[in-house]
Amino acid sequence: MRESPGMEVDPLSGALTLVRARCRITGRLAAGGDWSVRFRPEFPLKLYGLVHGRCWLILDGEARQFHQGEVIVLNGVDSVVLCSDPAVRPIEAAVVYGEDPSSARIGDGDDFDLVGGHVEMNRSGDDLLLAALPRIAHIADTPEAGEMLGVLTGLLREAGDGRPGAHFAAAQHAQLLLVHVLRFLVEHDAARPGWLTALGDAALRPAVELMHGDPARSWGLDELARACGMSRSTFAARFRDVAGQPPVAYLNRWRIRLAEQALRDTDITVAALAARLGYATPSSFSHAFQRITGLSPGQHRRLEPIP
Repeated sequence: MRESPGMEVDPLSGALTLVRARCRITGRLAAGGDWSVRFRPEFPLKLYGLVHGRCWLILDGEARQFHQGEVIVLNGVDSVVLCSDPAVRPIEAAVVYGEDPSSARIGDGDDFDLVGGHVEMNRSGDDLLLAALPRIAHIADTPEAGEMLGVLTGLLREAGDGRPGAHFAAAQHAQLLLVHVLRFLVEHDAARPGWLTALGDAALRPAVELMHGDPARSWGLDELARACGMSRSTFAARFRDVAGQPPVAYLNRWRIRLAEQALRDTDITVAALAARLGYATPSSFSHAFQRITGLSPGQHRRLEPIP
């Protein structure tokens, strides 16, 4: 399953395509004076981008300042408070937004302008994306934060002017925001041990790119270590420390994620898929698939698809 020459896909792009990650901007909040809002995210992966002003964010009893151009990503958080002052009693977001979940205003003035969104993904996203991200990521005081402010400003402009193609353009800005966030986590070693951290490790990246580029190949430890300019033992130890699993286990899990996509999106037979992914027999593929996913290939194919 290797891309044709000139069509190589980098591992991050490949993973985002595989899990069908889509960033949806779902609400805007303008505020001034004294205010406090409690949000209860409905989706596991939530993003907040501050376009103008500053505020406090309170999570697990800890308050942190949130400034213009910064982005905060929450992973599996049930409740978070945004406020002008931690002493102000919060109002539930459902009350503030009322019947229009896309926009709300609280308090007096225009001290603060925030956009919120979430990331939708398919079942593979739990293993690939959610498991790789920290519970909270605060992107601030970096060149990336400045770039994100430009994306956020463009997103609001497209979402609010009503010109032809504005909805499509706003969606592309949202996707770009997600890529900026993940790049930051990769490049600043802010993700949990897994594929994102391995991708961010410059010394290991050649091995990750080889496995993602040709997952059907039976990559040996020696050749992966050689691609990274390391000894076999040094490479194996570093990969396990950074990725949280040995290279062979990493490759097997990536193969199964590709198999999930193929079973979901095509009518390829199990035998043909096993051969395409480098398994010696359909039974060895089915065994590996069930061990990792808890389902047989046939059971996975019959699952109701997530749009």
